[in-house]
Amino acid sequence: MIKVSVLYPNEEGKKFDHGYWTTTHLELVQSLLVPMGLVNGEMEKGVSGTDPNAPPMYLAVGHLYFNALDEVHEAFKTHGREIMGDIPNYTDIKPLFQISELVE
Repeated sequence: MIKVSVLYPNEEGKKFDHGYWTTTHLELVQSLLVPMGLVNGEMEKGVSGTDPNAPPMYLAVGHLYFNALDEVHEAFKTHGREIMGDIPNYTDIKPLFQISELVE
């Protein structure tokens, strides 16, 4: 199983619209990537650091799961520009990406 993690660092003065991200952007991602092999997705909203009074390191983290690495690359080669083009609609944070293989 391959996991694509999309991390949005908590940066001073940056905006992030969780409502848009969890509805409109999620619908876009699902509509484009499910036919390309997307198996599941998860979305997280950062609430704190390890100190309950500290801000979260990331405002949001998304995880997309695929069965194979070639599905990930083909999906983003085909639809990456459209997905990335929607990011300014909910944030001005430059996301960080990591593609990982789940270890069992």
